Amino acid sequence: MSPIKSFSEALSFLYARLPMFQRDGKAALHLKLDRIEALMEHLGNPHKKFKTIHVAGTNGKGSVSHSIASVLQEAGYVTGLYTSPHLRDFRERIRLNGSLLPEFNVVDFVNTHRAYIETHRLSFFELTVALAFEAFASENVDIAVIEVGMGGRLDATNVITPELSVITNIGYDHMEFLGDSLEKIAYEKAGIIKSSVPVVIGEYQSETFPVFSRVASERNAALISAWDQLEAKRLADEIDFDLKGAYQAFNRITALTALLKLGKLGWEITPKHIKRGLSNVVNNTGLKGRWQWLSANTVCDTAHNQAGLVQVMEQISALKFRQLHIVLGVVADKDLSLVLPLFIKEATYYFVKPDVPRGLDANVLATKALEYGLQGAVYESVSAGLLAAQSVASKEDLIFVGGSTFTVAEVV
Repeated sequence: MSPIKSFSEALSFLYARLPMFQRDGKAALHLKLDRIEALMEHLGNPHKKFKTIHVAGTNGKGSVSHSIASVLQEAGYVTGLYTSPHLRDFRERIRLNGSLLPEFNVVDFVNTHRAYIETHRLSFFELTVALAFEAFASENVDIAVIEVGMGGRLDATNVITPELSVITNIGYDHMEFLGDSLEKIAYEKAGIIKSSVPVVIGEYQSETFPVFSRVASERNAALISAWDQLEAKRLADEIDFDLKGAYQAFNRITALTALLKLGKLGWEITPKHIKRGLSNVVNNTGLKGRWQWLSANTVCDTAHNQAGLVQVMEQISALKFRQLHIVLGVVADKDLSLVLPLFIKEATYYFVKPDVPRGLDANVLATKALEYGLQGAVYESVSAGLLAAQSVASKEDLIFVGGSTFTVAEVV
């Protein structure tokens, strides 16, 4: 077979030949660790060649991962960062000291392991995890922050044994895979807790904390409750955190608690590193789509489940504006009965379909939204919906773009 020569060819190979959750939904998932473990063995176990921090949770795990990585970079450590999904560029998933993974790394990975890839039924996510781990090992990173894709116990990232585990919060999301109760979902997230590895729990929830406490006790893992950490709260009051969403308050304390614990574990992280890192998360790590202002009157956010949307709608309601315009697009497997009631009724809606196969038809969304008092028109694309809103909105109006990560990806 002739070698793949370009980055675009390598991406086409990955997207076209492999099942991907963004395209195929549940059919793409292999909720076992056997394939990723075999792949790690094939690659020479790169995940064992560097230190890691493992971050799980329903909401906030991306923000917390980027925040921790930013501080580690400020502390002088060569830092890897693996997150998902990406917004615009596939390489956003894999960063080295904040920089995108070079394109040639993707090409080389596909060419080197193409025969193995074609022989084994590997998922898109398993391959991106493997690509990240191989890149981090080859670049001799000091430490890598690894965000769980979904759940934890059976997530492909769960082959690592980290220095520290972090669980941000638990909400109702991906219930068809993780369970129909907070306790069941918490059990899946608790799967990242390893024997004798301390774990930070970001938020107290009466349904989930007993699950984390039990699993941590069974595995002799010290459990740190972020909400009880006075030093973290003191530092939070002193830092001009550059992630401005009101919901970032919990993420800020969670990240600070994790960083302070890393300091106690021997990592050289000073208050100065923490302040600089948490004030420059966006610049240091390229994080986008978290309460991000696109212009003076247009903001977007990737919140897409109940817990996240409640917080975003609350923040919108706290702002002063004349009229609200919402550009809304969601994925087809979203339970609309759980999320549409959360949206503000006193708004003009611009219904759109994110440009991914999983995107829900905008006409279907508009029809369902009308049942919940959300009125507006249908547009052929996210950009068309945003342009329509901008054409009628005054400077005193507010435009919000959201509903899905994939909707936001088209405007940032």
